Amino acid sequence: MGSTSHDADALASGVHEFTVGDVRQVYHVAGTGPVCVVHSGGPGIEWAYLRMPGLEEHFTMVYVEPVGTGASGRLADRADYRLDTYVRFLDAVVDHLGAPRVHLLGHSHGGFVVQRYALDHPDRVAGLALYDTSPVTGAEFWGEAMAGLAAYPQRYPDQPEAAAIPAAFQQAVTATDDETLTAGLRAAVPVYFADFWGRRDEFAPLQAAVRVWAEPAGAQDPTPFDVRERLDEIVVPTVVIVGAHDFICGVRWAEQLHEGIKDSRLVVLERSGHFGHVEEPAEFNRAVAELLDR
Repeated sequence: MGSTSHDADALASGVHEFTVGDVRQVYHVAGTGPVCVVHSGGPGIEWAYLRMPGLEEHFTMVYVEPVGTGASGRLADRADYRLDTYVRFLDAVVDHLGAPRVHLLGHSHGGFVVQRYALDHPDRVAGLALYDTSPVTGAEFWGEAMAGLAAYPQRYPDQPEAAAIPAAFQQAVTATDDETLTAGLRAAVPVYFADFWGRRDEFAPLQAAVRVWAEPAGAQDPTPFDVRERLDEIVVPTVVIVGAHDFICGVRWAEQLHEGIKDSRLVVLERSGHFGHVEEPAEFNRAVAELLDR
């Protein structure tokens, strides 16, 4: 079926698929209430780490499997894994759902996607949750992230495994196959948490479940991401959520989003890194659900 036709049960709980051109697009539906479409990070990371059962009590959550990952189809040309493509596939999902307007939740790279979608399709957006993301990338953004990564072992001098984290991260970002990339990112996962070692048993399931696909992860989008000058165009209720200890999309970038978007609320999760929906789920869920009151 084409991307412009709607299933009568497009919002029924379960797994759904349709085609965008000749590429399969898969998404998962759970919960009840207004529609919230969720775009995971990476690019190239499997959607399942972002499952949010608490929010399914407030929203009909639609979890997208981004193109090139999981059961969704692959692109013929690796160079096509760029932001414009993710925005186009997200637009196809929103269109397929048939809801006039939807809430959008984007995590990390998924936050880049939903920012661009909200700017390109303002009439389709009811509200935004921008989660551990940034309005800009580039040399300064990555330099700050790499400095945080390099400093990580010193934060845990009594934890031998912490010393291996920077090398594991480098393995992940230089990998050319799915298995090596997934193994590297799983090993590097502790740097994304505020207190992985103190809550290791709690976070181990997420670490073990991480899966990444090398093709989209390794694609280099030639277009720099910087929407700072356009943030004032976003006028829907927005919540900007950031972990106080997020090394890669930290508070500095969240503050830029908050300052640029008029109707936004900034929520800093004081005991979280990059995965506040797991580290502080009650606070995270409350912050997103408050969009419904606005």
